[in-house]
Formats: sequence, structure tokens, C-alpha cells
Amino acid sequence: MKREAYAILDEMRLPNGLYVASLSHDYRHIWIRDTCYTVFPYVHQDNGKYEQTYWSMLDIFRRYEWKIDIHRKQRPIEVYEYIHPRYSAETCEELPSPWGNAQNDAIGLFLYGLGYGYKAGKRVLRDDQDIAIVRKICEYLYTLEYWNDEDNGIWEENREWHASSVGACIAGLRAVQDLAAVPDAWITKGLRTLYQRLPNESDSKEVDLALLSLIYPYQLLPKELTNEIVTMVEQRLLRARGVIRYIGDLYYNDHGREAEWCFGIPWLGLCHLELGNWEKAKMYKDWTESLMIRPGILPELYYGGTDTPNPNTPLAWGGSMYIQLTERLESATMNASKSVI
Repeated sequence: MKREAYAILDEMRLPNGLYVASLSHDYRHIWIRDTCYTVFPYVHQDNGKYEQTYWSMLDIFRRYEWKIDIHRKQRPIEVYEYIHPRYSAETCEELPSPWGNAQNDAIGLFLYGLGYGYKAGKRVLRDDQDIAIVRKICEYLYTLEYWNDEDNGIWEENREWHASSVGACIAGLRAVQDLAAVPDAWITKGLRTLYQRLPNESDSKEVDLALLSLIYPYQLLPKELTNEIVTMVEQRLLRARGVIRYIGDLYYNDHGREAEWCFGIPWLGLCHLELGNWEKAKMYKDWTESLMIRPGILPELYYGGTDTPNPNTPLAWGGSMYIQLTERLESATMNASKSVI
């Protein structure tokens, strides 16, 4: 099924290397977050796809460098002042419709993915202007005081402090620290605030699927806290066909039953790999495959308590999570075989 999942990602990849979030009408836009998560499987492949994706995102930020220049010196307040997290698939311009555009997690994830690719030997930076943009984005996050900023978060909803957003910024600044000369204090401020407020995601959401990002891909937590968060998610949010985002979620809520997000299943598998729980991770891989409506096609979600997927099928981010889990399990199995030999 991995081959089919890759084929689906190819369908959602634009000529410039960016991705639409889904093939559905409502999601045919470019989300920075979705694109960064979707392209992860290519970081260890020599086909140029990872580099092209980051070059195109850098081109977007170069287009809006004037805006970044303003708000790396003057803290943004209104959502339109923030670096936008989504763009037109046709023009790569900001979408003008009202939206929860204060999404610090997306910007932190961009920095993380760029730094991760750089350390993996990818030529994600083309010239001095690219490097300058990265530095300016880091300055923007510091001016924003990301460690206590109230943003719309990973689910693009109400503005409040989100652990997952702070964690993304910490991981992003760490990943590009050498490239952008990021002072240690900028990272320490985030870590101090994050550990003071964990394991909660926010004031309104004690347990949230987004907390898994602190474990994978960001690897920010000690083993004890990792175990605690994974257990919280499994005990309170895990359902038959996915993971609900949080208790009381109204998005695609069906008669009081929260939607079951499919990518939560491979995400839990990836978190168990971080803990060394290979058998549990394999169980989540098999579970993910059982949720596909056809080989490689993983819906965004199922309506709560039903076997009916929503229209945003397939979801690029979900397919990528499945591929990442599958390939990490393959790698672990191969390494185990070598050690036996």
C-alpha cells in the first residue's frame, strides 16, 4: 500500500513542489503545515523533491519579505499581520478571506523541516537571500514572543496559548540555530514556558491530538512525559476509526460525536516508535491500512461512530504519516536483521 500512498501524494503535488491539502474542493489550497508534513518522506530520497518544496515555500516568504520585515520589529496583533499559513494553489498569494491566520506552529514547522533537511544533506538553501529570510523568520518569532503568544493553533480555531505551537517554534529555532545564529535564550524562553504548562495543550483543552507533535517529529520530551501524553491520548481520544482532536470538537461533529481523524492512528504509531514499542507501532500501521477506502487512500476523518468518511479524501498529510510509519518500521526491521547476522 505504500506505493499507492506515494502515487496519491504525487497527484496532490503541484509543479512547483508544493501540495494541496486534499483533492476536495474545500482543501485545494496550499497550507504551509500540510506541505511540510507531506514532504517528510522525501528527505532521504535523492530525487530533488524535498529541496524543490522548500525552495517554493522560501519563494512565498521572499514575496512577503516586506511583511516579515515589519513584524520582526513590530509584534503582530491582528491575524492579518501574522505570516500567513495558507496560500492560493494558483498564484501562491495570501488568501484574502477571513481566517485564523495566527498559526505559529506552521512557521515553527517550516523552520524545523528546513533545518532537518539541511542536516540531512539537502540543498534547501539556494543563496544568501534564502538564509536572510530564515534569519528574519526567527527574529519574527522572537518579536512575537512565541512562548506566550495566543495563536489559532494547529486546528486554526480560537486564539489561546497552545503547547503544540510553542513546541513547534522551539524545534524550528533549534533546527536552524547554527544557520540563523539563533541565541540560546530565544529557545530557553520557550522551553521554560512549555515545561511549566505541560501536559495540557491549552487552557481550554487538557488533552489534544496536537500534543503528539511534541513527540514526533519534534522529540522535545523526556520518556516519562512522552509516555504520559501517549497514554492520555489513547485513553481519552482514541476511537475505532481515528483519534478525535479533543473532547467537544465541533468540526464535522455528528449528533454530538466528534469526528475521528485518521492520521491520528499512524501518528500514534510514530510516537510508539520513539518509545521503542515496535509491536505497538506495527499494530497502528495495520490499523491505518484498515481505514483506507482503497489502497493508499486515507480519508481526513470519519464521522464519529460511523464508517462514513468526509469529503476531504484523501488527505495528503495523512498519507504521508502512513508512509513515514511504514518506512521507519521497515528500517527498524532491517537493522534488527543485520544485528542478528
